[in-house]
Amino acid sequence: MSPSPVVAAGTVYGVLLNSQDEWAAWARHMSEPPYKAAPKAPVLYVKTANTWSACGAAIAVPARATQVEIGASLALVIGAPASQVSPQAALQHVAAYILVNDLSLPHTSYYRPPVKYKNLDGFLGIGPRCATPAEVGDPNRLRLEVRVDGHLRQTVDLGQMLRPAAQLIADVSEFMTLRHGDVLLLGLGAHRPLAHAGQRIEIRAAGLDALGVLTNTLVEDLS
Repeated sequence: MSPSPVVAAGTVYGVLLNSQDEWAAWARHMSEPPYKAAPKAPVLYVKTANTWSACGAAIAVPARATQVEIGASLALVIGAPASQVSPQAALQHVAAYILVNDLSLPHTSYYRPPVKYKNLDGFLGIGPRCATPAEVGDPNRLRLEVRVDGHLRQTVDLGQMLRPAAQLIADVSEFMTLRHGDVLLLGLGAHRPLAHAGQRIEIRAAGLDALGVLTNTLVEDLS
């Protein structure tokens, strides 16, 4: 099943600082200005419609960037509106799961991700398949594998998320309604691998064929 009709129906929200290793990597900076404290709510950002790229599509790397940061994640597609739901009921609001590649230019912001680094044209690989909740089961049992030109570069253990999928939905829905068709990314691992134009990126969930393999090739932006 193509993910496009589902994803295009709503807003795509990314989440930072949700993996234990990413939190640990930034923890010493959290007491520094301007915030001087660790965040208490999920740190969200939006991936705008111009970023969406189908599986197999070429993604252009701007001339000003020598490398891009790969962001393997699992997307939760909301099927029924979620407002102030409990963790126990949260996954009942998920209609499907999709692999995504949340690309970004390397940057040092973690509280407020800069739009100009994360929302370049094509910077969200999506697909190739929607998997049902029955096929996925517990989404936090999955391990995502990132390969660049066939070489394993990163493994993201979704079991190491500070807020598992159900808790994340509950915490986000506490202050905003997630609507039918909205997409919530579960989070990213730390030390995300870099890639450059000419390289092929593959993301898969180990042991779960229902999600398929998300592939995209980076190309030079000649515009």
